[in-house]
Amino acid sequence: MTDTDLLAAFDDEVVTHALERDVQLPGGVGTMALITLDNGHDHTRPSTFGPRGLLELRDVLDRCAERAAAGEIAAVGVTGKPFVFAVGADLSGVPRVTDREQAVAMGLLGHEVFSRLSSLGVPSFAFVNGASMGGGVEIALACDYRTVSSSVPAVALPEVFLGLVPGWGGCWMLPNLVGVEGALTVVVDNPLSNNRMLSGVQAARLGMYDEVLEPADFLARSVAWAADVLTGAVTVERPEVDRDESRWDAAVAAARRTVTQRTGGRSRAAYRALDLLAAARTTSREEGFAAEDEALGDLLMSDELRAGLYAFDLVQKRAKRPAGAPDKALARPVTKVGIVGAGLMASQLALLFVRRLEMPVVMTDLDEERVAKGVGYVHTEIDTLAAKGRLSADQVNRYKALITGDTSKDGMADAGFVVEAVFEEMSVKQQVWAEVEAVVSPECVLATNTSSLSITEMASRLQHPERVVGFHFFNPVAVMPLLEIISGERTDDATLATAFAVGRTLKKTTVLCADSPSFIVNRLLGRFMSDMARIVDAGTPVDVADQGFAGVAPMPPFVLMGLVGPAIALHNNETLAAAFPDRFYVSPNLRRVVEAGKRGYYTKVDGRTVLDPEVLALHETPADPEVLTAEQVRERVLAGLAEEARIMLDGGVVSAPMDLDLAMITGAGFQFWNGGLTPLLDRTGTSERVTGRRFLPAGAADATR
Repeated sequence: MTDTDLLAAFDDEVVTHALERDVQLPGGVGTMALITLDNGHDHTRPSTFGPRGLLELRDVLDRCAERAAAGEIAAVGVTGKPFVFAVGADLSGVPRVTDREQAVAMGLLGHEVFSRLSSLGVPSFAFVNGASMGGGVEIALACDYRTVSSSVPAVALPEVFLGLVPGWGGCWMLPNLVGVEGALTVVVDNPLSNNRMLSGVQAARLGMYDEVLEPADFLARSVAWAADVLTGAVTVERPEVDRDESRWDAAVAAARRTVTQRTGGRSRAAYRALDLLAAARTTSREEGFAAEDEALGDLLMSDELRAGLYAFDLVQKRAKRPAGAPDKALARPVTKVGIVGAGLMASQLALLFVRRLEMPVVMTDLDEERVAKGVGYVHTEIDTLAAKGRLSADQVNRYKALITGDTSKDGMADAGFVVEAVFEEMSVKQQVWAEVEAVVSPECVLATNTSSLSITEMASRLQHPERVVGFHFFNPVAVMPLLEIISGERTDDATLATAFAVGRTLKKTTVLCADSPSFIVNRLLGRFMSDMARIVDAGTPVDVADQGFAGVAPMPPFVLMGLVGPAIALHNNETLAAAFPDRFYVSPNLRRVVEAGKRGYYTKVDGRTVLDPEVLALHETPADPEVLTAEQVRERVLAGLAEEARIMLDGGVVSAPMDLDLAMITGAGFQFWNGGLTPLLDRTGTSERVTGRRFLPAGAADATR
């Protein structure tokens, strides 16, 4: 396959240019050819590698090799534009890769170009100044020496998260640099842990970088460090990789068991990555790279990757332009925020608003003790962030001054946006809003953090029901990206526009939802847990039921129950069963667990997570139990989710299947490589079997050609 054939699939590539300039090394050591990777955009459009960018980099490296042979340069350095080193392959053209030969060619080209960095005739240095992922990590690994800024927030090989493997040397170079355990963490474990990232400092501790330098003068200090390496003033020492066969194989075997537990054996990419890492102990560089090419050839054509790219597109694009959001120009200015409540959720919200909006936030509650506890929580969290180096002393003082508390709501009189986070009871919330409405202006937006109650009913007794909107966060507030924005029957466009504007400033993924019981995520999770509870109550063991959902949710359902809390799960199901008694089930066993005060189904014994025998003792087993296999559990629960998703779409709860998927990915942690929910239902045939049709067109999130 020619380069021209490959370029055709990536005709809209945003090219990352390799900008070369000469830098004089300190101490008269010589000249460094410094290459800056820059696609011409700011940090909001990180630099990626497509075929055009790779070919340009190849030309520059060939020129460097010629200059090195002529004695014109003593070293080559690679760095990135401000805040970004490079974040991997340009995947925009992958949907247009239609045959395996093209896929293999993309792997070959990346290997060919990056390998030049280790055969220039002079030492090569990577100066990792910003975010580095995928191919960005691999180009640094291909260099002889590496520095990293202490400010780098994200270092990752996230390919398995999408349904791919690190295919430009990562699966061979990383284990041969840091050992198999560290490589397993970066290549497999972190991606399957909801795409966990390392900081630059953490990656250096793992052995991925040779030196950590401060950001203020990072590039100048990196160049000086490189000069010291060249003169021998600095000797780079790296621990010898442990190649003991039994230890290496045992680490891979343990990782394989974990992958099976997490994915139910359904992530081809994870297993392929494990195979590559296992082989890296004995294979040559050429053999390792060739195996990566073959893996790319297979996985680039897989349903798994296409679903992962669909999910990535949702998070990167649809999340930035929420479907159904009113014109931004309608949003009202907000200069102060009120928060009703000072409990844990309200306190988390207060911290988020102070940090993101940087405007006065006043908390209220029933008594001084609760108010003081809420404000104290915010102060403590601010101090914790400062201790971690994430806030300056000036920010600490400013944020603490912005947060105040009171038992009276009078301090909210000039607020433009008030959020309530009080007890999940309709009468309580209606009373709160009546008290707030008596104080605030008619234009103030009243946003409820309810997880399931009707926005329309909540606003029905107010003089201005049009300014009430659902503003549902997920716990923990600082971590979970999703913010469901719910429109009541009388919510006006100015209120919605203001809610979306505030959500955007809070850096949340916002999804518009019609007023319906439990909205999006809690309704689908409610159906999920309702059907699971029905199956368990009928006789299937809890652990078998949990096994059925490996690889869909971020954790087994009854483990998730412990995170959410049995009482909250019960309340959600009671709400849904009251609204839809034909489909939702309230488990008597779950009710007994809640009444007994149990906080989850699992407990720790000798460091192991096991089912809590006290919880199991509360469960009543039917006289004639129906015991399903894990696969039967999966099929039955997926069928319920397909039915519920179709009902929600037909009922206008959201505008499109993509919004269901975006919500389940960002609010419930559903896997990228499944595409969220609806691509999985389509791919397994569940959609057509249960509802008579697919949710998405063929090819939208699969490799249909």
